[in-house]
Amino acid sequence: MTSVDEKSLALRKWIFAGLMVAAGVLLSPMFSFPLGVTKAFPLQHMINIFLAVLCGTRYGTAAAFGTSLIRNLLGTGSLLAFPGSMVGAFLSGYLYSHTHKLWAAVIGEFVGTSIIGGLLSYPIAALFMGSAKGAFFYVSLFVVSCGAGCVIAFVVLKGMKVIQTEFSKM
Repeated sequence: MTSVDEKSLALRKWIFAGLMVAAGVLLSPMFSFPLGVTKAFPLQHMINIFLAVLCGTRYGTAAAFGTSLIRNLLGTGSLLAFPGSMVGAFLSGYLYSHTHKLWAAVIGEFVGTSIIGGLLSYPIAALFMGSAKGAFFYVSLFVVSCGAGCVIAFVVLKGMKVIQTEFSKM
């Protein structure tokens, strides 16, 4: 690939990531539900996996940060969006880039968001949100939101692969 082709591909990936940020910000309120001291946004986890598979780690992690930042600035998100979405997006992209398997991206998102992000949320919630809940409380909250988004992403991306395979036979 030439330098121009690489730059063009990178630009297209950044544009797609930007579109996913916009989708995450605009559509999340329609697909969210209150969950303890936070809000569950399954759509964010689906988007993280889409970007991990279709664009790569840096694009997914940057988009997770952008979506979290904009939702917080608009008052529609919570501070817990940062550790959850960014760690999940990073681990999803990292595992997918090393295996090229959809299940690895899904596991990365789930472990990164639910377990690692949930544990990282404890000090944030205690310091900035006045929540005295234990660390594993946040893990249980993130499991619900992330689990739903992971299942949706897996089904959609598997479906896209089947469609792509069928069209390539034509």
